[in-house]
Amino acid sequence: MKEKIKSWMLFLLILGSLVESYYLIYRLPGSDSAVLSESQYVKTDIMGPKEKVENLLYPDKMIIHMGEDKHTLFYPSSTFYNLILNRLKGRSFESFQRRSVQDFDWNKIRSENSGIELSFGAGIPVTLLQRVMQISPDSLFEGESIDRIWIYNIKNDSKAHAIFFSTRGDIVYEAAKADLTVQDVQQHVDFGKNLTPYTAVNGEYYVPEAAIPLVEVVMPAGMYTIEQMQSNLFFDAGSTRYIPEKDGSKIYTDSKRSLQVDQEQNWMSYSDPAALPDGDSTPAKDALEAVEFVNDHGGWNGSYRLAATEEGRQDRKVSFQQYYGAYPSGSYPIMSNPQLQYGVIHLELQQGTVSSYERSLMYMDEEKSEKTIVELTGGEALKQQLARIGSSLRVTDLTPAYMPMLTEEKLQLRPVWRVTLSDGSVLTLN
Repeated sequence: MKEKIKSWMLFLLILGSLVESYYLIYRLPGSDSAVLSESQYVKTDIMGPKEKVENLLYPDKMIIHMGEDKHTLFYPSSTFYNLILNRLKGRSFESFQRRSVQDFDWNKIRSENSGIELSFGAGIPVTLLQRVMQISPDSLFEGESIDRIWIYNIKNDSKAHAIFFSTRGDIVYEAAKADLTVQDVQQHVDFGKNLTPYTAVNGEYYVPEAAIPLVEVVMPAGMYTIEQMQSNLFFDAGSTRYIPEKDGSKIYTDSKRSLQVDQEQNWMSYSDPAALPDGDSTPAKDALEAVEFVNDHGGWNGSYRLAATEEGRQDRKVSFQQYYGAYPSGSYPIMSNPQLQYGVIHLELQQGTVSSYERSLMYMDEEKSEKTIVELTGGEALKQQLARIGSSLRVTDLTPAYMPMLTEEKLQLRPVWRVTLSDGSVLTLN
């Protein structure tokens, strides 16, 4: 009996010792583990709020076709853009039929039929689009990325048509069942009446018949510190060492990861070539991973839109475009340029794991901003400028944008026309 008691006491002592050792080794204030794997990061010093991916998925423009070759455009955060988009989010689309883009006469549909065209730029994976629109699951459709949705009426047809354009360029998907009536589409189209008319050029871009008013803004430029970025990106920021480069940039490294800072451009490039890949990667999953990475390592210093998920040879690039402006006048993209890199966040992922992260260290202090209304050229003057440009390379897109400039520690956002050419290059008119 005594031997059994001694054995039980010894067992309890050993068990207590093990429990105590566990808490001494692993416990941190707040009951989190103190032992972090090398692939984890210390989440500190949040510089901007977190964001849901749903708030980063929206069209870069909304084209309203009114028939008789009349058109107008709505941009993000403008009154009618918000109204139409919110209504479309509540409508369902299902029973998709795959068709060739050649099955439709788009020039005729554009010029003769009333409709709403949503442009998504480089495209959004369908599985992400399902987070903001009621698109029924469809095994044939879900593997696609969509760069346009066109909803239109046909004369003497009692049914509204909804076409989803694949980024592949040769395929479209028509929703055989769309929770929209002809009257719904016409009501949305009627919002464009009495607004600035636009002329369609080669079915690719639209030129306003009058000047477009935009806000020019000058505001103080805040700056995230290198120490803030180090604490956000390195497992142990205190163990990093500093390496000066000949071009004046600075590199901070813990021998595995590196943070390069261009102090002239106030631009940071983070690289983690040793990141262990998960092995599971799709455009949608990589976009979600990119959003979470930014949420945990800096946050969002303004309004952004998912701009691209481009697949490379061994990685996938995900880009987010910053917008400036607000309801009801609209918001427009901020262009990055060789003189000042700003307005974009770039990430690269390898098999679902972030291996590269680039962004500006600057942010806007809007509380002390100075605003002025200016006008972007429209009508014949703009058409002539575009015709001269198009003599060498075809113009494929025209949109209002902001060109950032830094003067005396103040950030100026100057309205410009952003012109995209057929070779992918971009230039500005102002």
